[in-house]
Amino acid sequence: MQKRELFEYVIQYFEEAMPIAETELDYEDPFQLIVAVILSAQCTDKRVNQITPDLLKRFPTPEKMAEAEPMEVFDYIRSCSYPNNKARHLVGMAQKLIELYDGVVPSDVDDLQKLPGVGRKTANVIASVVYNKPALAVDTHVFRVAARIGLSTNAKTPLATEMQLMKYIPEELVPKAHHWLILHGRYTCLARKPKCEKCGLTQVCKFYKKEMKRT
Repeated sequence: MQKRELFEYVIQYFEEAMPIAETELDYEDPFQLIVAVILSAQCTDKRVNQITPDLLKRFPTPEKMAEAEPMEVFDYIRSCSYPNNKARHLVGMAQKLIELYDGVVPSDVDDLQKLPGVGRKTANVIASVVYNKPALAVDTHVFRVAARIGLSTNAKTPLATEMQLMKYIPEELVPKAHHWLILHGRYTCLARKPKCEKCGLTQVCKFYKKEMKRT
């Protein structure tokens, strides 16, 4: 099967099996989402959703968070991973958001990356989820699933994976494809024990074919 045919097959599968695919982070506006995405680094969405209500009640706007001391933010996020770093990033992000963009979360990926705590992955999430731009964030789930299925080949970095995926995924489907791959990795194509018996992509999956040869 040629690469383009593989992508068409996978896209068709997800369109039928997962017609609704969206972020599992709770948010009401772009600022809340950027806070949640920063917190979600190496932390589950479930945990983040437990943290953000109280945090955002106390600091509901960039202006409020920019006035905070990192230790005050830390008290609200101590149960997530790397709370010290994330507290500093959140305060710095809010301050820079006001300084550069008048408190408005930008839609451009390069502009977003000027904010503390916002790398390419986070920037792509914001651009995709909030502004429906063709930006594809590659986290550990996307990186793993793309390689296992064969959508990416010999990609050593998230950026390399992103470039390979963007070459074949239709632009209008990129925002949804991001969630397809994340959710598939989160609930089916698990890192340690993938649930291949529940997967509808085994017919084309490189990983599955390799595992079958071993048994």
